[in-house]
Amino acid sequence: MCKVSLEDVNLPGRFWIVACCASALIASDAIAPLGKYTATDRRHWAFVKRSQPEIPKFASAAAQAWAKNPVDAFILARLKKEGLEASPIADRPTLIRRLTFDLTGLPPTPAEIAAFTADRSPKAYSRLVDRLLESPRYGERWGQHWLDLVRFAETDGFEYDTHRKDAWRYRDYVIRAFQNDKPYDRFLTEQLAGDEIAPKEDETLIASGFNRLGPLRKNAGNQEVASSRNEVLTEMTNAVGSALLGVTLGCARCHDHKFDPIRHSDYYRIQAYFSGVQFNDVVRASPDEQTQWKAKVEPLEAEIRQLRQSMKGKKGDELEAIRKKVEALEEKRPEPLPGLFAVALEPGNRDSIHMLARGDYQNKGDRVGPRPLGVLLPDNAPELPPDVKNPRTELARWISDPENPLTARVMVNRIWHHHFGRGIVATPNDFGRMGERPSHPELLDYLANEFVTGGFSVKKIHRLILTSNTYRQASSTQATETAKERDLENKLLWKFSRRRLEAEEIRDAMLATSGKLDTRAGGPSVMIPIDQGLVNALYKPSQWAVTPDKAEHDRRSVYLIAKRNLHLPFMEVFDAPDLQVSCPRRESSTHAPQALELLNGDTANRQAEALAERLKAEAGTDARKQIDLAYRLVAGRPPNAVEARVALEYLKTQRLKELALAMYNLNAFLYVN
Repeated sequence: MCKVSLEDVNLPGRFWIVACCASALIASDAIAPLGKYTATDRRHWAFVKRSQPEIPKFASAAAQAWAKNPVDAFILARLKKEGLEASPIADRPTLIRRLTFDLTGLPPTPAEIAAFTADRSPKAYSRLVDRLLESPRYGERWGQHWLDLVRFAETDGFEYDTHRKDAWRYRDYVIRAFQNDKPYDRFLTEQLAGDEIAPKEDETLIASGFNRLGPLRKNAGNQEVASSRNEVLTEMTNAVGSALLGVTLGCARCHDHKFDPIRHSDYYRIQAYFSGVQFNDVVRASPDEQTQWKAKVEPLEAEIRQLRQSMKGKKGDELEAIRKKVEALEEKRPEPLPGLFAVALEPGNRDSIHMLARGDYQNKGDRVGPRPLGVLLPDNAPELPPDVKNPRTELARWISDPENPLTARVMVNRIWHHHFGRGIVATPNDFGRMGERPSHPELLDYLANEFVTGGFSVKKIHRLILTSNTYRQASSTQATETAKERDLENKLLWKFSRRRLEAEEIRDAMLATSGKLDTRAGGPSVMIPIDQGLVNALYKPSQWAVTPDKAEHDRRSVYLIAKRNLHLPFMEVFDAPDLQVSCPRRESSTHAPQALELLNGDTANRQAEALAERLKAEAGTDARKQIDLAYRLVAGRPPNAVEARVALEYLKTQRLKELALAMYNLNAFLYVN
């Protein structure tokens, strides 16, 4: 699961807000006075203009041969400086398995491994990279990374955890964007301001749903109170800081940032860009369907309004009785009509944005207008007028500006992180003073420059990284004592760091190897059968309605419903994010419940049964052939002599299904080398 930091704090009443505010009071002189920024503030590496680093050159022929592209040159130069050496290139079966999981989240088939291994062409590897980048599975894999980052969920969270019927359209938008290599600057602009730049296009309206992805508090009483609106604006603001700019903007909600040159006023100036944003469910139904729906809903809404009005002045049991009546009527409300999960700018309904002391909506200070972060502007730079025509378009223009020192660095660092398991900046959501400094600052700027000049193409950065010898290094190597002593964590990349598969990859790989994976793409999310005890724990058990088509239960994990108050046990035990806050990196914990889930869980046992049937169908009754195929499917290689002998002995007393289950418990399945 993702660690929660102060950047993620956005709702009143959480205990760590108190600690954050208290520590800020203690260190109140740690930053310059309001409106002024010191030379030190402006010199922090993340806030300065990107450099134009020269690609390192080498005198020795061996170094020149290894430095296949500029990525290698920067990595090798640092290794030599530290007295370290790069590792040999991994073998071909290892490379295709690594690359296929990286780009598609699925294992390669035995036929694909055999074909790549046999292809002696010098261009075989680059062709493999290109093929996988064009695979329809690529967008699903890399879309999931973005969904983690923006805390995508299809329910509101909190007590009621109301479902957002059409939120899945945003998920599909993200997958399409990555699949089609939509330029990143356009991708950001559509999400921040899709409704402003193209208010009649479904694609951009769906993209604007980004602004309403955060948790939403609801209650049976008045849902339009000032505190609720403040929480909505807070969610919108914090997402800009963590997901798009890679700074802990949320820490300035209550006071000037304790460590970074981000003022209390900066926070609310960013929030001012969202002052006129309102939720907008754009109905996509025929006039007759809308008329019939309104005929059912309007009487219910009228009765609910009357009950809410009657709550005024009521207390105790009397108030609780009215709330229960409201909830009973809400339960009778028909399903919403199909529509687009979007936002809209309502110029005549803009909030007046004030600095809030300690983040308290009842403790208003000076009013502010929209403005970017002050540390990136001249001192006392003016604000935009509060009624600027298209405020979020202006925000998107600043964020996606090629000269913005944060945006390109942050995104290429995220791409690097997902290829190597660690970013050049190891804290992807925190480029501030409390985040880690870049391990290779020149390389970070080089990649960011290439990203910008390459038209903000994510796939171009993929190709640059993946075709490097740095990425192709072996993970299993006879490390020297020098390497272990100087860089035990492999920050300098003298080898490839193996990684455990993420929760979705484990489940999807089981489905793929068992032959059960349903590759249908897009559409409403799937609810799979789960333990009834978990369903009964929901506020309304009726919220979990299992998808009738059983074939859909075997679709990729990205298409399973993302519900905040009910996490699938299999996914949760393997560190899937909690969907409450931005998750820039997955944790990779190791604990006993994982082994129990893989041995006794319904998912593992159901897929083991299917794998056993596949082995019988494709390998016949010959145990040796079954074992060989099992290893080629699950581990991406044939068994070695010891593995083959042990498996053969095992099958003398155990069913083939038990062998299949054991295969899913192997490190060779769970880890990518």
